This record gives sequence, structure tokens and C-alpha cells, in this order.
Amino acid sequence: MAETFDAVIVGGGAAGLMCALTAGQRGRRVLVIEHANKVGKKILMSGGGRCNFTNTGTTPANYLSANPHFCKSALARYTPWDFIAMVERHRIAYHEKELGQLFCDESSKLIVKMLVDECTAAGVRINTGCSIERIVRGEGDSGFRVHTTQGAVSSASLVVASGGLSIPSMGASGFGYELARGYGHTVLPTRAGLVPLTLSGKHQERLQDLSGVALPVTASCNGRSFSNQLLITHRGVSGPSILQISSFWQPGDDLRLDLLPGRDAMDWLLTQQRERPAAELKTVLGDAMPKRFAQRLCELWLSNKPMKQYNAPELKQLAATLSAWPLVASGTEGYRTAEVTLGGVDTDEVSSSTMMSKRVPGLYFIGEVIDVTGWLGGYNFQWAWASGHAAGVAV
Repeated sequence: MAETFDAVIVGGGAAGLMCALTAGQRGRRVLVIEHANKVGKKILMSGGGRCNFTNTGTTPANYLSANPHFCKSALARYTPWDFIAMVERHRIAYHEKELGQLFCDESSKLIVKMLVDECTAAGVRINTGCSIERIVRGEGDSGFRVHTTQGAVSSASLVVASGGLSIPSMGASGFGYELARGYGHTVLPTRAGLVPLTLSGKHQERLQDLSGVALPVTASCNGRSFSNQLLITHRGVSGPSILQISSFWQPGDDLRLDLLPGRDAMDWLLTQQRERPAAELKTVLGDAMPKRFAQRLCELWLSNKPMKQYNAPELKQLAATLSAWPLVASGTEGYRTAEVTLGGVDTDEVSSSTMMSKRVPGLYFIGEVIDVTGWLGGYNFQWAWASGHAAGVAV
């Protein structure tokens, strides 16, 4: 006789654990099935092991989705402050790094422990190292029978919190998408998001030996701009500004970098010409950005002579290049290093208030498996908490 639960949750990540503890606190009998040997693996590695667990500035505008309104309901009903209250109740010390990003002072292990402790207190059972073999709908659309490597269980509700395709080394797979398709759901095309960009050919050759050089830039593509650090890598470019813009960029799109962010390039050049007429351009630029990068710019993209020798049209051309330097990326590093997966289960077929399928009663989708993707900086965790909470209240 299969053991019976009110809700079976597939995936013991951020969204799954949040859903489990929320449902458990309502007196529901909950089972979490996690195929890895422990829960919360992605939480553990996030934020360099410190876990950027939310962002105090979270708004629906910080998310990408085919339906930008879908995330509003869940985000409004479970806010960053709700999660912070739980963090504080567990006496986990945290700090704001920048731009509303909250990190643990010590370790992301504390966030996982908090979620597991809350689940335990609510009577939630967690089965790790457990894989799903098949799922069968009950008679007359009543519930689900889930066959796993640790036996069969039956449940009125099935919550898919299996994540996306990013970081396969952590066990990521397309399981949730396949399950959704199997139940007649549309899955929008997926691609890697918040991911380093790669360069090839002469574009890579020009920058390759500058690997490790970082500088502040404003990256712009398709009408979106992000100001933060750029990091040159062996294969291309990374850093927060690039990771952010990568979600809006696709091969062939025009990508520009303002190399003097926060300054008017023309005004700045005129001031340098007036105050340092004998100094060469590479020297002047070397005071505003890493010297090696300034030198490479002058060798390949600009020119180099004493500031006093530049006429007005030449200065105008320099300013145009410095404020909108074209970066020709060839692709991304893919799911291997991507922090999130763009696309996923079509939100048009899911209730925005409960996360339940509009096609299959009792079937829920939460977290990264849905077509809702946050910016870099704690927004994806906040979506996990909010969508997990919405389903946890509904199951």
C-alpha cells in the first residue's frame, strides 16, 4: 500500500523547500523528493558560498517573462521582508553588499539549515538520493501516484520545483520541462541567462592576454543598460554588468559598453586636453581605467598622441567610441556556468495566485522551471521564496 501525502514536491531547492515548509505549517502531510544526496545544493554554492538570499529592492520590473504581469501576485504576497523576518528569527547574521543585495555574514549553509529546520518542525519528510521513475494520474483525475527508487507514494497535489538547465554539474536536468510537456503544457524555448559571454577570432585575440583585468562599465543591449564591473576572461567577458546584460542579448545583437560610465566622454576629453595638453591619450585614459586596457584601446580602437594634437572632429570620434564601445560576442558559456535558465513552462497555463496548472488540477509549477527569470542580485531567490510560498498556501 503506497504511503499517502497531501503534497509531493519534486526538487529540494529553494522553491521546493519554501513550498514544503509553508504547506507543512498548514498541517499538510508533505514529502520532498530530491535526486541529489542533499537538498539546497544551488543555495550552498550561491553568492560565493555566502548566498545572496534576497534583494530589498525587488519589484516585478526585475524579472523577464513572456508575461511580465505573472510574477506580481506572488511577489506582492511574500516580500523580501517576510523572508528577512525568518532569517532574523533564526539569528542568521547578514549584510547588504550593494544595490539591495543581502548576503549571509557567514555561510549559505545557514540558509539551507534554516529551511530544513523549518521543514522538520512542520513535519515535512525529505527523501534525498531519490529519483522518480514514473508518475501516474489517479482515477478520475484524482491525485498522483509517484513511483520512485525508494518506493511508491500517492498524493493529491504534485509540485514541480525541479529547477532549470543551469549548472548540470549540480544535477540540473530538463525533468520539469518533460513532465510539463507530458501533461500538455507549453514550454517556451530555454536558454542560458546570467552567463559569461564568449569572444572568438580576432575579437578574442585582441583581449585574451588581458584576462583578469576588471573595470566599471555600462553595458547596453536591446534598450537595456546595466552599470557594474566588467571582467575580461580567457574565453571572453564576465562580471556583473555582463551577466546582467546576457539575459537580454542573443548572438548577432548589438552590444555596447560605455567605458567612462557616469561621465560625459566629450566633456572629460576636453577637460583633459585643457589641463594636460602634453600627456598622451593612453596615459590620460590609464588614469580612468586599467592601464593595460587603456593601452590596448589606443593600439587597436583609438589612436595615441599628445592631447593637444587632437582636433574637434577627432575628439568627437574618441568620445563616441569610449561611450559606446562595440563588443562583438560570439555566444555564451552556456548552461555550464549560467546562474539561471530563461524560458520554461508558459505562465499563461499556470495560475499566478496559486501556481497551479490550468490544465491539470493538483499540478503546480514553482521556481526556475517557470518562465520567470530574475536579474542578478538575489531576485531569483526571491522568486523561489514567493512562488514556493504561493503554492505552499494553496496545496
